[in-house]
Amino acid sequence: MKVIPVKIKNVNVYPFQDMEELIDYTTDKKKLLLSLNAEIIMRAEGKIADIINSNIGYADGYGAIKVMYRKGEKGVKRIPGCELWLELIKRYHSLKTFYLIGSTEDTICVTVKKLKELYPDINIVGYRNGFIKEISEKEALLVDVKERQPDFVFVAMGFPVQELLMDELYRIHTATYLNLGGSFDVFIGKVSRAPRWIQNIGMEWFYRFITHPSRYKRQIIYLKFLYSYYRNEL
Repeated sequence: MKVIPVKIKNVNVYPFQDMEELIDYTTDKKKLLLSLNAEIIMRAEGKIADIINSNIGYADGYGAIKVMYRKGEKGVKRIPGCELWLELIKRYHSLKTFYLIGSTEDTICVTVKKLKELYPDINIVGYRNGFIKEISEKEALLVDVKERQPDFVFVAMGFPVQELLMDELYRIHTATYLNLGGSFDVFIGKVSRAPRWIQNIGMEWFYRFITHPSRYKRQIIYLKFLYSYYRNEL
């Protein structure tokens, strides 16, 4: 199977038809699987853009979908990262090993507990919270991942910290890495996703804005994306 990425601003986005195609395409590829939305696309420059373009970025946002439609990729579908990691666990929980990094200590512990309840035979070889403040903590994490050799590493720390950490980890241990943002909080019910109908019309970002108004500075980037889209600059 050959999937040719589409260039949007500075990054390549793979036009997968659905989650099934993404998983089939990446089954034998140990890469960073990077969810891309309007915010990440607009902010990706320099090293971050290089990391994305060296790996496999997919559309986790309707902004990217709209641009790819314009560029001729009519069958492409949105693939939410907060659903992809759970599908991978569902498929491979008894066959592969997993390492989880991110969110608060409470959230990561509840996440691991819930996964073990859902999949008693899951092999989670390690986990830790996403607050890595000291160099010694990062060094200990690098050593631990290298020693435990997980097949999948899920990193939920927010852009661009998680992408930089994943790239660093990948250099010492080759595996499949996913950037998950706030997915652990969603998984345990700490944060709610938009209703399905809002997701379907591509307004999940707006739902996050009205339910978490403190994020308004981050949401401005979506307006910049829309401006660039309508000026055909993407």
